[in-house]
Amino acid sequence: MADAKKKAKGFIAEFKEFISRGNVMDMAVGVIIATAFGKITTSLVNDVVMPAIGYFLGGTDLTQLNIVLQPEVLDEAGEVVTAAVTIGIGTFLSTIIDFILVALVVFIVIKVMNSAKTKMEALRKKEEEAAAEAAPPEPSAEEKLLMEIRDLLKEQK
Repeated sequence: MADAKKKAKGFIAEFKEFISRGNVMDMAVGVIIATAFGKITTSLVNDVVMPAIGYFLGGTDLTQLNIVLQPEVLDEAGEVVTAAVTIGIGTFLSTIIDFILVALVVFIVIKVMNSAKTKMEALRKKEEEAAAEAAPPEPSAEEKLLMEIRDLLKEQK
């Protein structure tokens, strides 16, 4: 029983260490921001893009664009006996446009990050080259030996 408690405490400590790492926190923030961004793009597609496309196509609501495979069946009282079988083309188009917008934004963000990374690496390389040029070259082993001999000769005088 004591061994199980010890394992549980070790597991909890290991989990706390895992959670407190920066990568996990960064990932959590990224997921939260991505969720909010997804809501923004969905609203953009559903509330701006799709109505505009529908307007230019003759005032139709594209989210209601469906292909009816089997119409609904009603009884004498007007109650639905069998629901209609439809393919939601408008919803599908909306989802595709939403995906394309998210993919475009992710592509742009990655492109900007890669560009910034390339510029930072080039700047760092220039700084390293400047530092290497500023520092005098280290004397060779032969030069060091000659300097030691010179210093010993000076001491003998």
